[in-house]
Amino acid sequence: MAETPDTPSLVKLTRKDFVSDQDVRWCPGCGDYSILAQTQRMMPDFGYPRENIVFISGIGCSGRLPYYMNTYGFHTIHGRAPTIATGLKAARPDLMVWVITGDGDALSIGGNHVLHSMRRNVDIKLVMFNNRIYGLTKGQASPTSEMGKVTKSTPAGTIDNPIMPLSVALAAEATFVARSVDTHTEHLQQTLDRAGRHRGSAFVEVLQNCNIFNDGAWRSFTDREVRDDRMLVLEDGKPMIFGKDRDKGIRLRGLRPEVVELGNGVTEDELLVHDETAEDPYLAFMLSRMFYPEFPVPVGVLRRIEHPTHDELLTGQITAAVRKHGPGDLTRLLNGGETWVAS
Repeated sequence: MAETPDTPSLVKLTRKDFVSDQDVRWCPGCGDYSILAQTQRMMPDFGYPRENIVFISGIGCSGRLPYYMNTYGFHTIHGRAPTIATGLKAARPDLMVWVITGDGDALSIGGNHVLHSMRRNVDIKLVMFNNRIYGLTKGQASPTSEMGKVTKSTPAGTIDNPIMPLSVALAAEATFVARSVDTHTEHLQQTLDRAGRHRGSAFVEVLQNCNIFNDGAWRSFTDREVRDDRMLVLEDGKPMIFGKDRDKGIRLRGLRPEVVELGNGVTEDELLVHDETAEDPYLAFMLSRMFYPEFPVPVGVLRRIEHPTHDELLTGQITAAVRKHGPGDLTRLLNGGETWVAS
């Protein structure tokens, strides 16, 4: 299986072709604008006709994105977007299906739906906007809110451990797991492009700012002035080096990673080398647990492996059943068992 989708017919489109006639209704300054823009920019590169692309969303500010894409789309119910996407992909495996969700929609009421779509390796691209807050309902703590976060629903500070989304996706056996940032536009576009070309369950966490109810949630490590020293850009097959002067790295010490400075006896040969195609998820899981301030925050593709997809396996079973038993007959099936006439 290649890391490119099977395009029904190559079509030349531009970003403007994917801009709908709907007024974009997010708060001024919201990070969702950037995610929408990068999505529209990279969609023409896939060569899919718009009528073969579907965006499915749940509840939350992120749920509005399908309205702004000039493709087919569903604005579904809270947490159930992966379920609708699974059914659609089973019925129409030729479609490119995107799921747009938020940290609350995906990881609270929608948690089981995300888990099962990932473990089944449903060929969908799930993009989760993570702003660590419930924005649409006006600022309650979400499953990713940090411990002690004071919000309208936790006036004394939340006492719940935050979920680490990438760890959850890896535990669910997603075959593509990545992270990017709303303000890192070039990196975000590249990450979404790679997710779109993956065949299988793709999970992309986008660290996104809600400037109304949780402004600056990620600013301590994503701002231009500090990000080189506080973020780790993953590159497949290359050592894990970071820092404005490229003088820091990640080395394994026992079973834990550690930050080291290059020089004074420490060389690149001692650093961990990223392998996004490793079948075992140990390295990717370790990266998913690294976070600022103890570690630089990893961004990029953590894992990318190839497994048979849910729709491929399902189609295979149907083909085998027809070969063995012949085409189905619904009338015969309905009348073939115990039947009776109600009087």
